[in-house]
Amino acid sequence: MNDEINYKNNPLNSVGLKHMLTELIDHYGFDILLAYLNINCFRNNPSLASSVKFLKKTDWAREKVEGFYLYSFKNLPKASYQQSQLPPRDRIIPDDQTVSEPAELSLEGAERLSKEREIRAAEFDSNSGPRNSKNSNADKISLRSSSQDNKEAARDSRNSPASPRRLPSTTENPWGIPKK
Repeated sequence: MNDEINYKNNPLNSVGLKHMLTELIDHYGFDILLAYLNINCFRNNPSLASSVKFLKKTDWAREKVEGFYLYSFKNLPKASYQQSQLPPRDRIIPDDQTVSEPAELSLEGAERLSKEREIRAAEFDSNSGPRNSKNSNADKISLRSSSQDNKEAARDSRNSPASPRRLPSTTENPWGIPKK
């Protein structure tokens, strides 16, 4: 049985970051990349060299660009949930999936997509998690005050007669530990 994984079908195989960015910039331009990816290296004085330098240092941004390259520029079908948890370079592209023409993207489409994401995020925030409307500011304040009370109690217990009294710190004794 052959357990070897076929990475040859992955369009990112042997494609350098500079070459990938060159293709994306030539086809879409910095405006479209900024609108769809929202990465600052495409906003402020964008250039190929500065973008490559930033993306080499920043893993999350590079993975975002690689995903865009795979699923928008190479127009592959979206990855399964398990594959989407992996970085784009480690994903296994099934042999039956091949690259096709780049997706036609526009600034209007990016704006529409941004509004849809905002709506989904607002729905998520209102339906689940600690950010939902059930947790009011009063709850947050009470949690904050109880943690402050715990800190004060711990500070008081350190200064209780049961614990050794600390001396003021000096240059000779910076931690204020009593001499025996």
